[in-house]
Amino acid sequence: MPPTQAESVIKNIIREIGQECAAHGETVSETLAAFMVKAVVLDPSNGFNMERTLMKSDVQKLVKLCVSRLLDSKNPSLDTIKMQVYFDMNYTSREEFLEEHHRILESRLGSVIREITDNRACTREELESLYRKIVSYVLLRSGLGSPTDIKVVREATAALQSIFPQAELGTFLTLSKKDKERQLKELTMVVTGIRLFNRDCGKGGEGIDDLPAILQEAIPATTQHIDSQLQIAQDQAYRYTAILETVAENPLLSMELQPYMLKEALYNMRQYETFLQIILSDIITCAQEVEMMIKQLGAQLEQLKMTVKSKTAVPTSQVFPIFIALSNLWTSFQDETVLISVLSNLTTHLEPFLGAHELLFPEKVMQNLLDGLTVKTDVCRMKEHMEDRVRPVDFGKQEWLFPETTANFDKLLIQYRGFCAYTFATTDGLLLPGNPAIGILKYKEKYYTFNTRDAAYLFAESPENYIDLIKEKAKKNAELIQLLELHQQFETLIPYSQMKDVDKHHIKPITKCESSTQTDTHILPPTIVRSYEWNEWELRRKAIKLANLRRKVTHSVQTDLSHMRRENCSQVYPPKDASTQSMRESSTRVPRPQIYIAGLRGGQGKITYGVKVNLTRAVDET
Repeated sequence: MPPTQAESVIKNIIREIGQECAAHGETVSETLAAFMVKAVVLDPSNGFNMERTLMKSDVQKLVKLCVSRLLDSKNPSLDTIKMQVYFDMNYTSREEFLEEHHRILESRLGSVIREITDNRACTREELESLYRKIVSYVLLRSGLGSPTDIKVVREATAALQSIFPQAELGTFLTLSKKDKERQLKELTMVVTGIRLFNRDCGKGGEGIDDLPAILQEAIPATTQHIDSQLQIAQDQAYRYTAILETVAENPLLSMELQPYMLKEALYNMRQYETFLQIILSDIITCAQEVEMMIKQLGAQLEQLKMTVKSKTAVPTSQVFPIFIALSNLWTSFQDETVLISVLSNLTTHLEPFLGAHELLFPEKVMQNLLDGLTVKTDVCRMKEHMEDRVRPVDFGKQEWLFPETTANFDKLLIQYRGFCAYTFATTDGLLLPGNPAIGILKYKEKYYTFNTRDAAYLFAESPENYIDLIKEKAKKNAELIQLLELHQQFETLIPYSQMKDVDKHHIKPITKCESSTQTDTHILPPTIVRSYEWNEWELRRKAIKLANLRRKVTHSVQTDLSHMRRENCSQVYPPKDASTQSMRESSTRVPRPQIYIAGLRGGQGKITYGVKVNLTRAVDET
């Protein structure tokens, strides 16, 4: 059958089951009907062939069986399945819940954000209306008071005007849509921090609940309620276990107690106990987070007081981060409040799935069944066999883990939710807690615990045999799939026709096969370092070059970021000829001697005589 056709058939079957149950006055969800279909098909006693296409008669038989089981109001097994379906549909992890919670809040504020970001106010009246919408958005997002309370609105408006006056709306309207949304979130956080600070100083805080005090009161009350419910569930489970343990030792009593459905009641109570422990663990985490946040809140308020003191004006760079931190802390307080409320409601809604116990096992019936029996708690059972530890030398191939030789011993994921695998397989479904101190068996990367050393030894001789027995028991009681965490074993099912022909004790998973591998020559891309140099003299030369560069002066630098950023130009004046000139020349010199010789041309006489004539003037005459 094609997948689409098979899905259509299954949907029709689920729809028909829902209609049949509704005709009998029982409302059944599609999830519960689908789970019941799977439970009926898995049960080998119903005879459904997994490999053959369902005929019309098969569909009618399947619908009839599912409706009869869903209408059985005195069946603990049905209550367990309903409890599991309800828990799966309503419980999520802490991280997923907070993420979904914030997503829902964002979706609810979507229309308000669009009214603000898409606004094109121009007139004075429109701007005032827009400002009022921003105040309403701040109140809705922060959750500190109602937007319809005039006192709350006035206080929020005053806080908003101190950081975002109405005159800045014009600038706000010019921003893009994303920038508007970002600024609205920042304004909300700052206004929230301001109002929380004013509340701490006694000058405001209208409409703000004291969430730290509320949580400090609600968490212990919720924890106490869950602890009491958990104690009642455990006491009831201990009583059922004591009776079933006696029945396992004396098979003759099993026929007398068969109508009581003790094992189904034990599964129901153990599942309820498991869910309560999950919820309690989450609440303890909430308590730890709240305690840490209260300390952080006090530290932030004290730091803000020291920053502000009696100053009339404080720089925004100093106080805004503290206001935002206060807002984030208060948002975390709000998340924890919602989470505690959801977990508390979940605990309350699990209690109706325990109704079959009072009908089948009233106190008078339980007293008769417990006559002469000793009721042991899980802790007592562990203490009885604390010293009977497994000796690893008795096993050649099996690996055993012990607290003193294994890191993170308490964090190992134990199979079957920590119950003894051997006891469950050999006693047709009795749940006894395993004792890790005896030794944890590691088999195919999975871990198993046992309530006694003898049970550990017997299980280790043939683990696959007991694992198959547990799987077959889970097919008869579908609630065990979730209770014992057997989901992986039911991902693929062996066809029913093959189950008849093959002895289920000899069915082994295929663990060996022929395979080959080929290693690539170069798996990773080559990493060639071009700057590598093997010659030490070349390295010395580069080092000297770098040392010289350190003493150089860089005159100008241009990077990719500055290139073409703007046009730069410079103007210089060429050098000019410059000279100096005095007013007059002045000089001094020594007189030159002037001497003449007279009579060289001769005269009337025949003999010529030269006469020296000195015309040089004296120095003082010059």
